[in-house]
Amino acid sequence: MRTRLLIIIILFISSVEFQAEDWQRLVNLKGFWKFSIGDDIARAKPNYNDQDWETVSVPSSWENEGFNGYDGYAWYRKSFLVSTTLKDRTVTLRLGRIDDVDEVYLNGHLIGSTGTFPPDYNTAYFAWREYHVPQKYLNLGGENVIAIRVYDSEMEGGMIEGEIGLFEKKGIMKLDLDLAGRWKFNVGDELEWKEKNYNDDEWVEILVPAKWELQIGDDYDGFAWYRLTFTVPQTMKGKKLVFVLGKIDDIDEAYLNGIQIGATGNMNRSPINYNRNNEYKQTRGYFIPNDLLEYGKENVVAVRVYDGYKDGGIYEGPIGLIEQSKYTKYWRNYKPPKQKKDLWDLIFQ
Repeated sequence: MRTRLLIIIILFISSVEFQAEDWQRLVNLKGFWKFSIGDDIARAKPNYNDQDWETVSVPSSWENEGFNGYDGYAWYRKSFLVSTTLKDRTVTLRLGRIDDVDEVYLNGHLIGSTGTFPPDYNTAYFAWREYHVPQKYLNLGGENVIAIRVYDSEMEGGMIEGEIGLFEKKGIMKLDLDLAGRWKFNVGDELEWKEKNYNDDEWVEILVPAKWELQIGDDYDGFAWYRLTFTVPQTMKGKKLVFVLGKIDDIDEAYLNGIQIGATGNMNRSPINYNRNNEYKQTRGYFIPNDLLEYGKENVVAVRVYDGYKDGGIYEGPIGLIEQSKYTKYWRNYKPPKQKKDLWDLIFQ
């Protein structure tokens, strides 16, 4: 038994190291950050004056940086330069593990959150943070500011461990129109929610891609819908396009301007048979019929999702539009990564 446990640990560590090799670091953000306890949303602004804040090392619990015994709100801030070479790169901010809850702002724009703050507190100390960085929020060739709001309820708190920086996943698909970011979201299931003119003003906003459990503070299983209103530039008119929706847990139907453009899994069975073909692992790419998009005007994509167990939602990118010729070329040249089992597979096989 002791030998088997040792093998499991070795294989798990090897798996973690292999996953790290899937990423290329673009900007290293490990090191010294500005830090202050307390809470003020004005701290998210890039021009906020943090000159009198203390300096702490990241990653490290704030207890290890001198704030022993502190529980509650605190903010981290860091200024850094971004080269113009990051233009058109698919950038991900990796922040390791944060204890317990966080919101992340880049140049004043919310780009990620995990867990829920009081009064509906829900910890996410176990989650490793990876947040998509929209190109439009980067100040290429100039100074950028990351501000992180953190809440810790007990024991150690803050940016605990892991890789800290801007990364790009090796071999990721390059989109022509990036649509990751804040989408409208609602639990439940009404087919009228697919319609372009449906009023979703009362829906909440969550970040896409990201598991919905880490954002709504509930272990919800069942139906939910996503909606996004977006504009396609006139320069893309006349091109054959594919709508890429990344990976969705578990099954989905996608509608563009009220018309279904694709589905993965079958929601019409009773009971619903999700995960029959590991649908949650499949990257969604739905071919858009001619004349369905309106260029230079508002379009609406609506995604109906059913999650039957554990994590749910549009959890991994890329998310957006790509020319069909680029999409098919990507998959012709695609080399799948080695299949690796996680720790739980090894324990229970």
